[in-house]
Amino acid sequence: MQLRYNFRVYPEPSQRDALARAFGCARVVFNDALRARRTAHENGEPYPSDGALSKQVITLAKATPERAWLGEVSAVVLQQALADLNTAYRNFFASVTGNRKGRKVAPPRLRSRKDSRQAIRFTRNARFTVLGNGRLRLPKIGDLPVRWSRELPAEPSSVTIVKDAAGRYFASFVVTAGRDESLPVAGSEVGIDLGLTHFAVLSDGTKVAAPRFLRQAARRLRRLQKSLSRKAKGSNNRRKAVAKVARAHARVADTRRDWQHKLSTAIIRDNQAVYVEDLCVAGLGRTRLAKSVHDAGWSGFTGMLEYKAVRHGRVFARIDRFTPTSQTCSECGRVDGPKPLSVRSWTCLCGATHDRDVNAARNVLAAGQADNSNDRGARVRPARVLAPRREAVTHPDAARSTRSVEGISVALQDGEDVNFRR
Repeated sequence: MQLRYNFRVYPEPSQRDALARAFGCARVVFNDALRARRTAHENGEPYPSDGALSKQVITLAKATPERAWLGEVSAVVLQQALADLNTAYRNFFASVTGNRKGRKVAPPRLRSRKDSRQAIRFTRNARFTVLGNGRLRLPKIGDLPVRWSRELPAEPSSVTIVKDAAGRYFASFVVTAGRDESLPVAGSEVGIDLGLTHFAVLSDGTKVAAPRFLRQAARRLRRLQKSLSRKAKGSNNRRKAVAKVARAHARVADTRRDWQHKLSTAIIRDNQAVYVEDLCVAGLGRTRLAKSVHDAGWSGFTGMLEYKAVRHGRVFARIDRFTPTSQTCSECGRVDGPKPLSVRSWTCLCGATHDRDVNAARNVLAAGQADNSNDRGARVRPARVLAPRREAVTHPDAARSTRSVEGISVALQDGEDVNFRR
């Protein structure tokens, strides 16, 4: 299992200039390679191979007066820029062909020096070294002071130097975890219902209040945004105001991430299995609750639960997002129908009174524990398939339609019975 460890670095002024040159050279190589492939596609030619592209935009470009400054940075940085372009194209083609799950991936775009995030990557070929005094030695950049918050569990395979929108520098190490970090077996399992009023409601009745970090910082952010809007475009004062806004947002993101790490670690440590609902965060982000949804950070939290479960030998699963967890009685299993969000508690016909969120969390736990396989481990429940287009479209004359299926004619009309005729 590969893990990523991030540490803050504090480069000196001369090292910042060297990093800026490296960021710029990697960006230029990426853009030149992207233009070359776009030109080949427009002319109907096959994409140039990786070797030909490397020779064109790096080796031959260094010999020209316009790109001679590419030799001032490590060659590994330039090669990794081409590797990033190849990864972007693979993700795009996999998304177009349907081999990649999730949201559609757009084709690669040109990078800009005004992008809020700049990054370069060094692999083992670059011979980067962590010195005995704690500094990180990078080729043609120097020894960077690193603030180590913990030790690396193994020798890193690569390191990425990142400059974020707030002007901070980070060293991100990729480490392969070889040792067993499994926790002792816990005797409990938990289902989690995520929400906005309460960030997480556990099946045992525990409720975790939503901290709402963005809402708490809204007044300060509003004041900084107003100050930014009054600055002239292109001025030094505007650049300073942009940095202040970026630092304020970074503080909010860091606080949220730290809180979610602590909560996810506690849940994984105390439970052998964790089940959550597969929420459509992208869809909820387009509603009137978008700001609160993004402030909650459900996707990042569930991602933490997932990788920590794998790392520590726990079970993690997502249940189907269409499971009626809020409509089903956790005592008798009766589906009581949809309810508006204003209904926070309800009583089932069996006499059980439920808290809406606790009942949903219990149903999430029950759905996660449900065994959908036979005694040989084969899955019994069939997988979901997309409905044919003719079945997914509502026709204007849907009130009265006739369909023949396997010789059976079915006539449907409002108020009529269904007649079957051979």
